[in-house]
Amino acid sequence: MPVPVPRQRNVPVAETAPRGIGGDLTLLVIEDDPAGTFSVPGLLDASGSRIRIRTARNLTEAERLLTDDVHCVLVDLALPSRPQDDELGALKHVLRLAPRHAVLALTASGDAELAAEAVRVGAQDHLVREELDGRLLSRAVRYAVERKRADVTQVKLAESRLRAQENARLERGLLPTPLLEGSDLRFAARYRPGRSRALLGGDFYDTVRTPDGTVHAMIGDVCGHGPDEAALGVELRIAWRALTFAGLCGDELLSTLQRVLEHERESEEIFATLCTVDIAPDGRRAGLCLAGHPAPLIARKGRDAQLLPYEDGGPALGLLPRARWPRRQVELGASWSLMMYTDGLIEGRQGPDTKQRLGQDGMVRMINRQLAAGLDGEALLEAAVGEVRDLNGGDLTDDVAVLLLSRNGRG
Repeated sequence: MPVPVPRQRNVPVAETAPRGIGGDLTLLVIEDDPAGTFSVPGLLDASGSRIRIRTARNLTEAERLLTDDVHCVLVDLALPSRPQDDELGALKHVLRLAPRHAVLALTASGDAELAAEAVRVGAQDHLVREELDGRLLSRAVRYAVERKRADVTQVKLAESRLRAQENARLERGLLPTPLLEGSDLRFAARYRPGRSRALLGGDFYDTVRTPDGTVHAMIGDVCGHGPDEAALGVELRIAWRALTFAGLCGDELLSTLQRVLEHERESEEIFATLCTVDIAPDGRRAGLCLAGHPAPLIARKGRDAQLLPYEDGGPALGLLPRARWPRRQVELGASWSLMMYTDGLIEGRQGPDTKQRLGQDGMVRMINRQLAAGLDGEALLEAAVGEVRDLNGGDLTDDVAVLLLSRNGRG
């Protein structure tokens, strides 16, 4: 049935488009009227804004005309459909074809149930053919466009809430509460995501005390910064905690973690660096293993901070199938602070006007200045991460994780 030429009629201003919707819009009309009912170039609404009209006689032609500058699509539900389609076949096709566009359904006056079903399956509204005129069409188009914008906003808000919940789950997995009950060691940690990341990256750490009184600490970094890398970091941290409580340490523990990584990673190019420290029950000695990871820094009372030995380190997990990771014994002394960190702390620039990296030597000098100023614990880590960011001239490109274990002993 031909669609009547849209006519203008007097409508109170209150019935015109909602506030905030302005500017010209483009309407794509899909109907098979051979007389070209919608051949008029456009309509003017009460605000003087124009609605430009394009017409398509079938869905194939509509697909060609559905460009990015189209704001709304009006589908005549009387369009011929394929034998296998139901009465809303044409509308459903348009909804699949134009998921970001507002869509209106055009029905006859006796098709109230069909019109309601059209809205239920995804149309923003419906228009009755016999009641259609220019002012009503203009108003309906602008309402439909605004309603679609609101729907898209709601979807984005829902996605944002889901991402926030996922971030919280990842954070709990990557940055757990240490298990140090019964130990005289103090614990502090800081984590700062790198620039432009909605999710946490692949940095992770953990600290636990086993029944024999040994305190085990680790920090690691999965290459990459996406959710897959973050999830892999969570798996490695949980596996490390389980293996540690099972009594594994040193090369045996890291070899097992490498097998976990090889089974769980998305591709063979994914690897992870790791640093593990197990501190003897008396707090004076520790075993150190490095898997492609920067060596920890130790600060002792009355002495400058320095890096622990790192010559005997092994490769990152996932690089060599039969790698070995020697466990080196180090003397800590009675009173000390041990800082473990990921490479985000040392890969920033030395200043905003230079491309030279801070590096481990620059980090050691920075920490010594802060120790000389009397900082320790949480204050020391906060100052270190803040100064690294300031030296870089803004947010760092990589995530930064730092943990600090301290002991105030006698003799």
